[in-house]
Amino acid sequence: MGKVFGYPSFDEKGEMVLTTYDNEYQAMMMDIRVYRMGSGENRKFFRQGEETAVLLLSGKITYKWEGQEQTVTRKDVFTEGPWCVHVCQGVEVAVTAEADSEILVQCTHNDRSFASRLYAPEDAPWGYSSVGKFGNVAKRRVNTIFDHDISPKSNMVLGEVLNDKGNWSGYLPHRHPQPETYLFKFDRPEGFGASFVGDQVFKSVDNSFSAIPGGELHPQAVAPGFQMYTCWMIRHLDGNPWLQTDRCEDGRYVWLHDVNE
Repeated sequence: MGKVFGYPSFDEKGEMVLTTYDNEYQAMMMDIRVYRMGSGENRKFFRQGEETAVLLLSGKITYKWEGQEQTVTRKDVFTEGPWCVHVCQGVEVAVTAEADSEILVQCTHNDRSFASRLYAPEDAPWGYSSVGKFGNVAKRRVNTIFDHDISPKSNMVLGEVLNDKGNWSGYLPHRHPQPETYLFKFDRPEGFGASFVGDQVFKSVDNSFSAIPGGELHPQAVAPGFQMYTCWMIRHLDGNPWLQTDRCEDGRYVWLHDVNE
């Protein structure tokens, strides 16, 4: 299976690398990095032959792309919804930090052209999932910023999950053919949870991630007392994009759907 868990750190330039096309997590088929930017700092993102999504995690930034400009704010991932600019190959996104900020940049190979778009919180509303099921301990909020239905020419999916304290998500244990990467954040620095990838388990902590190969089961849980945020990122396969209907639950546990607790 290869290495599926990561505990990265920010370098002296404020860059934290998760997955690349040639590091230990290359099976994810995406380049994913997080940047901490000080007030007044500028960064530009441009990749020929690759699409790019720039997601605001916290702070205040100004996006510039294709002659457009928008200043946006997000207190944190636990209390406010996402802002994200998504562009196709050959389009540059410039980011200026108007205050100390943190952004996530997700890229993958894609030669197709599509219209650039700024996604606002109202475009990706939070919705509760699994309410009242499994003893109500798998209830969580989910948003989808873009997927195959929203951006059919993209090779990526981007969304977010908020686990209620002590709850599970990705439950029942499920799998799909496409690789997926999770970035975890917690509302307190000592927060922790557990991430399952196949038969492997690791302690998820702030800014850790899991790199889930296609076909592996992957539920996760958060400890009581802490709220856990997960940024979920899927790479479509050629001729086999991820769809909501691709979620395949482990047959050993489907009987739980019929249990009233």
